[in-house]
Amino acid sequence: MPTGREIRAGFLDFFAARDHRVVRSAPIVPEGDPSLLFTNAGMVQFKQIFLGQATPTHPRVVDAQKCLRLSGKHNDLEQVGRDTYHHTLFEMLGNWSFGDYYKAESIEWAWDLLVKEWKLPEDKIWASVYTTDDEAEKLWRKVTPLPADRVLRFERENFWEMGETGPCGPCSEIHLDRGPTACDRQGKPHVCRVNGECARYIELWNLVFIQYNREADQSLRELPSKHVDTGMGLERITAVLQNVLSNYDTDLFRGIIDATETLARRHYGADPEADVSFRVIADHARAVSLMIADHVLPSNEGRGYVLRRVLRRAARHGKMLGLDGPFLTRLVDAVSGILGNAYPELRERQAFIAEVVETEESRFAETLDKGLGLLEAEIAKLPANNGVLPGDVAFKLYDTYGFPLDLTEDIVRGRGHTVDDAGFRRAMEEQRARGREHKKFVAQSAASGEHRSRFVGDRIYAWESTVTAVGGAAGDRSGGIRAGEAGELVTEETPFYGESGGQVGDVGRIVSERGATMEVLDTIRQGPDLVVHRVRVLEGGVGPGDHVRLEVDAARRERIRLNHSATHLMHGVLRERLGAHVRQAGSLVAPDRLRFDFNHTGPISAEDLGAMEDEINARIRANVECASEEMSYDDAMKRGALAFFGDKYGDRVRVLQMGAFSTELCGGTHVQRTGDIGLFKFRTEGGVAAGVRRIEAMTGGGALDWVQEREERLRQIGSALKASEEEAVERLERLLAQSRELERRIEKMQREQAKAQSGDLLSHAVERNGVKVLAARVDGLDDKALRELADRLKEKLGSGVVALGAAHDGKVSLVAAVSKDLIKRHHAGELIKRIAPLVGGNGGGRPDFAQAGGKDAARLDEALAMVPELLA
Repeated sequence: MPTGREIRAGFLDFFAARDHRVVRSAPIVPEGDPSLLFTNAGMVQFKQIFLGQATPTHPRVVDAQKCLRLSGKHNDLEQVGRDTYHHTLFEMLGNWSFGDYYKAESIEWAWDLLVKEWKLPEDKIWASVYTTDDEAEKLWRKVTPLPADRVLRFERENFWEMGETGPCGPCSEIHLDRGPTACDRQGKPHVCRVNGECARYIELWNLVFIQYNREADQSLRELPSKHVDTGMGLERITAVLQNVLSNYDTDLFRGIIDATETLARRHYGADPEADVSFRVIADHARAVSLMIADHVLPSNEGRGYVLRRVLRRAARHGKMLGLDGPFLTRLVDAVSGILGNAYPELRERQAFIAEVVETEESRFAETLDKGLGLLEAEIAKLPANNGVLPGDVAFKLYDTYGFPLDLTEDIVRGRGHTVDDAGFRRAMEEQRARGREHKKFVAQSAASGEHRSRFVGDRIYAWESTVTAVGGAAGDRSGGIRAGEAGELVTEETPFYGESGGQVGDVGRIVSERGATMEVLDTIRQGPDLVVHRVRVLEGGVGPGDHVRLEVDAARRERIRLNHSATHLMHGVLRERLGAHVRQAGSLVAPDRLRFDFNHTGPISAEDLGAMEDEINARIRANVECASEEMSYDDAMKRGALAFFGDKYGDRVRVLQMGAFSTELCGGTHVQRTGDIGLFKFRTEGGVAAGVRRIEAMTGGGALDWVQEREERLRQIGSALKASEEEAVERLERLLAQSRELERRIEKMQREQAKAQSGDLLSHAVERNGVKVLAARVDGLDDKALRELADRLKEKLGSGVVALGAAHDGKVSLVAAVSKDLIKRHHAGELIKRIAPLVGGNGGGRPDFAQAGGKDAARLDEALAMVPELLA
């Protein structure tokens, strides 16, 4: 049986032997094509060739392209998990002709690969063509033995388009009849047929004949040359060649599902509802990993928001399996093991991918339970069926708890209800309107020059001044804002530092002479002469002309000060150690950490990181003076000062000099001497985009707390290992080696035990209606050994049905296996469904193999005794 990797390689080799050049997959993010969020088909990287705007390097190429269908015209998200053959991320195997061969060769080679190379049964193959494509219909009957009644014509299904605009044309699809047992709509009014919306007749390969371009006005323009663009999903053809009905039972997914089974301590195939979650998680783990590998990061817009939606959807399905903490990050290794050979970026960025996933999972975990609680309470208010969840509730879930709308819709749909989409959109627009009014107020204040505020200095934490302007959700609020309201406030002078240059804005409080109290939530610098305070009024009211006292959170400002000055020291050391090409590409200076993005290719070694950390701390201990001086921008550049990313500079700038270590433009808050920083520690280092690395670090008391936490963790590890801190690693390595050896011995003993038992067990086989049936209890075997024993017994029976059960710690495992000649008469999954309830469980599976779990070991013998009777 070929592996997915071998099938991919076999496809590429087949066309390489026919003078096709093998090319690498393009990134998931299309290069230079704003019309697409993601690469959704293999032809995306060749679009300019089809349009006649680029010249191909070879007239024939072949590739395996990673594709995402998560947005726009092609979006398979809703189907993922609910069936066994749709995916968000899939691999498109494709061969291409750029003005070279056309329909005849495409059809002939497709037939040769499927039937002659891969030995698919030709009597099970069907073809479809576009309604008016007489040429393709005649070629199918000319170059292949397909009869006329298995070449069908369709309209919508057989005209392929990449998107709303772009190259397109008629297509010919190849379908495979997998037999009645493959239908996933049994029991429902349905007729199995090509394009009949079931899994019996499954599309394997689409041969697209590109001859038009869809214009913006939806008209079709003839292209200067005719091209061939074919696409075959690797996951589907692998399922066919590995003789399984579900893509998720192939080796392209099974390793991820196995890892999820281990984490959840549940079995795939034991519960149809849980199986949906297993499939969603396996699919989404692949999509998330490859998106991040191609430099997509979670955000609230564009590609980043699509990534966030997929990741959070997987997190919710993990919750349904009983997984409470971050778990998707632990599946990155399985994804890399399966796909890393074809897409080496997965292995190169594996640690970074796991870190991004864990961070996003942890952030969502903080609100997931509360959001689910709110949603359950609201669903309880709806009628039993066909209720409508109010749009403002869906918006609150989105805005407060981070639930993407499609996640809420997915949950609600599963309970027989819908979401008031119009109400959600209305609430979203109201929030956007409030945001626009806020921006309008700030922008008008800055543009008009009517309102100015002077920053009084970075070592002043309290100041008295007069309010000159107040803004709120409705824009200008010259009448003021009252208790419970939020708004923006400008004063003539302020000690609050406004966010700029990567340094976050100050927080604190403002108190008026009339007794009003406001919490300052953030401070924004809008140009060199305007600082805007975002406030919430706690008591009283405030308006223009009020005299106020402004008080900065001094402790927070001090922590920010340490991190900002350390950022400059680090920048200098990075340039010295890695090269003058290092330039800042972004930063965040917060009270708890500093984050620094910079231009550099390739990861930084642990040795280099250690050496740079030592050098930074040496410069801190040097305790040199940090001096700021105002000068013209031109003079600063002549002095060799470096400009920090994101800062806006006027004619006059501040230059920060730290001894001979660093000279940079910066208007932020800084220490007086480097020694004030105290301590510097790197936390993480990884890539965030092509040629851009990111470092996170800590300073001062935060760094010391972190070091002490690690020391305490090491002490606890040593205590648990009964070893000193110095001996802990050696002791742990010995224990792990012993554990691996014991696991190996146990596995060997179980195999030997199962092998020994198989001969004895065969004697217990009985015959029912001409079918050999073996049902037996075999305690002491784990799930893997139980499956292997069932396969061995089925093989020795030759033709028959095997059902085995085992109990361990009060829990029950059941497996059923049916030889291929009997699966039309006896379905392993249906057999398991009948006996699993007796042991307090449920299950299901394929026609030839199924498994289940249960919790009532006392009734295991009774359940197994039922098997021969069910077959009778």
